[in-house]
Amino acid sequence: MKKLILSVLMLSAMVSTFQAQKIKGSDTVLPLAQKEAEVFGKKFGKSVTVIGGGSGVGIAALLDGSTEIAMSSRKMKFDEKVKFQEAGKSLVEKIIAYDALAVIVNPSNAVEKLTRAQLEGIFTGKITNWKQVGGADLKITPYSRESSSGTFEFFKEHVLLNKNYMNAILSMPATGAIVQSISQTKGAIGYVGLAYVEKGVKALHVSFDGKNFIEPTEITAKNKTYPIIRPLYFYMDKATVAKAKPLVDFILSAEGQKIVEQVGYVPLK
Repeated sequence: MKKLILSVLMLSAMVSTFQAQKIKGSDTVLPLAQKEAEVFGKKFGKSVTVIGGGSGVGIAALLDGSTEIAMSSRKMKFDEKVKFQEAGKSLVEKIIAYDALAVIVNPSNAVEKLTRAQLEGIFTGKITNWKQVGGADLKITPYSRESSSGTFEFFKEHVLLNKNYMNAILSMPATGAIVQSISQTKGAIGYVGLAYVEKGVKALHVSFDGKNFIEPTEITAKNKTYPIIRPLYFYMDKATVAKAKPLVDFILSAEGQKIVEQVGYVPLK
């Protein structure tokens, strides 16, 4: 109890020096960051602005100094780190939560499961009809995030094994747009963070070994039996990290990690 009281007092003391913040970047992290900022703001009377746009957009904003925190659903790239070094800036990286990347289709689609190899075939354009994977005779319409998205990069690296997406893939500017499009298109397929899965779409069971097909849920994400799990990051400039520390500490606290779970992500512990 004494440790808890001490932690609260220390956080309160740091919050007293907290300045208005801007968080920018990943659409995947967006719902979590918005809720954390909302609770933090109400609790401590502090202002935090949260804007999406993609991981690459957030990292670019951190580089030019227009945001204090870049949220990212992927690890920062080597060339991005080089740009920070050339600008004389040092980075602070914090993992704030984990996420399951769900593969979603229209609810009318009879297909319930796909292997990693089948997903690769679909998103690289080798598999073009649902009947090729046990479904109806219906053209497959794949949706993807834009290349500035960390989710785009993560899916390409871990599911497509760095093979290129098909040329005719429909790139969307935001995760919500993918969900909406798939809910309205019978032959559609795409990928979104677990928190974006809703009644208008259906999440598929996925297998990387071709035998065990796992549904993306909070439980399978937490115990890491679902094969497409990824960390979610906050990146900050070391020179100004003290300004963001109260908010980051709140997210990493027991209360902040409880919010992680409530919003539909996976807490660190």
